[in-house]
Order: sequence, then structure tokens, then C-alpha cells
Amino acid sequence: MPATIIRNVQLIHLETAAIDSTHIFINEQGFIEKISPVLPDDFESYHIIEGNNRFVLPGLINLHAHLFGSGNALSVPSNPHLQALFFRLINTQLGKKWLRSVMRKNAQIELQTGVTTIRAVGEGLYQDILLRQQINQGEFIGPTLKVAGPMLSAKDGHGAPFVAIESTSASDYIQNSQQNIEGGVDWIKICITGGVTDAKAIGQAGQVQLSLEEVEAVCQEAHKHGILVAAHAESTKGVRIALKAGVDSIEHGFTMDEEMIQLFKNNPKAYRGYSVLVPTFSPAIPFIKLSRKDLGVTELVYQNGKAIYQGMLESFQQALQNNITIGIGNDASMTLVTHYDFWRELLYCQQLGKLSNQDILRMATSGNAHILGIEDKYGTIAVGKIADILLLEQNPLENLKALTSISLVIKKGIPVDKTPFHRLKKVDRLLEKMDSTASFDKI
Repeated sequence: MPATIIRNVQLIHLETAAIDSTHIFINEQGFIEKISPVLPDDFESYHIIEGNNRFVLPGLINLHAHLFGSGNALSVPSNPHLQALFFRLINTQLGKKWLRSVMRKNAQIELQTGVTTIRAVGEGLYQDILLRQQINQGEFIGPTLKVAGPMLSAKDGHGAPFVAIESTSASDYIQNSQQNIEGGVDWIKICITGGVTDAKAIGQAGQVQLSLEEVEAVCQEAHKHGILVAAHAESTKGVRIALKAGVDSIEHGFTMDEEMIQLFKNNPKAYRGYSVLVPTFSPAIPFIKLSRKDLGVTELVYQNGKAIYQGMLESFQQALQNNITIGIGNDASMTLVTHYDFWRELLYCQQLGKLSNQDILRMATSGNAHILGIEDKYGTIAVGKIADILLLEQNPLENLKALTSISLVIKKGIPVDKTPFHRLKKVDRLLEKMDSTASFDKI
């Protein structure tokens, strides 16, 4: 690619909220070379991207996503025999090719709508690793992917068998961790508890499915190879096991006591000495804002969804009050969580946490980059960083919905083509209905 100047932009500094009128210079390798209000005499020799005084942000980072689904209700057969047949069909050369094409499409939708880096925390059959490889080799422009491959779960546990490998003992978990590491994952994802849709009774969502010994075995094996561990945990007991075992990233979360709060901040078994919380409000908010009829779910799922939301909210607020590191991820692919609506997760966290727009934008950029350990190249617009840049029509410091009118996404210095993608009309209608109800800080 040629050396490029993004001319005439309003650069937002998320650390200070200052805004500068400037130009951004990008070298042939896609790194930011200079930021200056002065154009060189030979500027016409550069490739020019006209900024037209648009606002500029770093690309967003989605810290918790899946790429296998769209945001429509997940339609997995309930009959065990049909489940087995479905899995056999997917686990063929043709099935894997189809799955990878779905994941590629969803990754590119995220990129077009401002997400330039994704941590994919649970995909079937290692197709996320192959997709990452295709992007890294330049076969197509896609977001930077940090991938976990299949999750590790208990026998018949959360996510099994479609996006998880089942284990029955600590030795199984070690062996399956090794398999994922040898396959090339960036993270290990384990499912310590069940979830909303797989609970068998009201109050069972978040039921513990792994022992402390099993989780410790995974953490020790992963950390030995410099790999961090993320854990699906939706109960106090499940989060406590995760923290005591040394899990690095707690996904979803639940109400904490003082011992757990302190373990988040100072966790001797975690790889970096502390653990982080990644609440995912996008799939949980609908249980509060919409009726059971709207959602089309059973009373069991509806009541469990409400309970998980409440525990997640309490955990998030406790984390804010106690300066626990928080990441932003929306659980894309889950029901009503599309790949084109990441801005909603920022809005939910901003309003539920009573945070400023500046705070939440910083968390979704430089904060998430730090959690991923890639802050040397991503998360801010600065000299020496990769040019992952968003040009916006409106100032997101004034209104987060400015993220819905991104005029240009630049990935590693290359403008991303805007290609039409399919929007989910029924999902959009339900989300619009949610928007018309009371503001989220009143929930």
C-alpha cells in the first residue's frame, strides 16, 4: 500500500477528551508515522484520504464475541439424535467450509461497523484459527482476531458438543487444553457454570459444572505456555472457583463478596497477578426490557434470564466501585445480539455504570487492548501504532449513537469497502422496542 495521509480530521484524545484539528500520516506497512497539523510540501505524492473534519477514534475492540451465529434465535435441535446428526454434518469438509464462510461474513460485518479487533471466545471445530490465518496472510481484509477455538466444558455441559469439547476429569481438561494450544489458540475458554438456555429448572442457570481442581488444571497448563484463561461463570459459586483457580478473565460474572473482590485485584494464580471482568449485557438486557412473548421463550428461560441479568449488574457495579479492571464485549451471535450493533454494549455499560462517554470509549479501545496484551500496537491513535481508525460524522463524546454513523473504517491503513449486509428485521424491531422503553439507568 502507498504512504497515506488522512487529511483534515478532528482527532479525539480519549485520555483527556481534547480534540485536535490535524492530519494522520500512515506508512506503507500500515503504521501511523506522524500526526501533525502541518502538511508537507510534497503531500500530493501521498495517497490522500479526505477527512472532511470528521471525528476520529481508534478502532473498537470486542472482547467477547462468537462468530458462528447472526443474532437470530439459536436454532439447535433439542432431540439428542438430531443433535448428533447436526454435529456430524457440520463436522465434514463441506460443513466446516460452510461454517467458516459464516464466520468470515460475520467478522467482516463487525469490521464494517467499527470493530477492528475481536476476541472470539468459543467457536466450533477450530475454524476461528483458520479464519485468523486467512486474514493474517492477507487473503482478505478482516478484523484482528484473537481466538480461543472450542470451549472446554463438562460432559453435556455448556456449549457441548457444538462449540465445546467435553471433559470428565482434570486429566481430560489438561489434555484438551494441550490440544487447543497445539492447534494455535490465543486464549483458553472454559465453561465453569451452565447458562440461561441450558438450565433444567428455574434457579439452575449458573449451576457449577467444573470443580476447583479441574479449573486449576486448565489454568496451570495454559499459563505454562503463556496462554490466558477466560471462564464463562454466571453464579457466585462459579466466579469464586474461577478466581481461586487463577482464571484471568471472568465472562458475564455474578454478585461478589469481599474475598472475591480482593482476588480480582490481587490474584496470585492469575497469569498477570489479577483477573478482569467482562460483563455482557447485550444478551441479558432483553429479559428485562421485553416480555416473554416478545422473546418467544419458556417461563423457565425467562425467569433464569432475569436472575442472571441481576447478578451480572450487581457484579459490574461492584467492579466499578472497587476499581476492578473491566473489559467490554457483547456476546455477539447470541439471541438479539447482532454483529452490527456493538455500540449497544457500550451504551448499556455507560448507562448502567453511570460512566462518561469518554470512559466507556476508552474501555472499548485502549482498555480492551491492554487486557488482550496488544496495547503496544492497538487501542490508541499514536505514532508507532497500527492504523486502525474510525471516521465519524458526529462527536461520540457527546452521543454514543455517533457510532452508528461511521463514514469510514480504516484497517491497518487500508480503507474498508462498504458492502451491503443483511440486517435482521425481526431483531431490529425488538431492539427498537427496547429503545422506546425507559432508559437503561432506570432498570
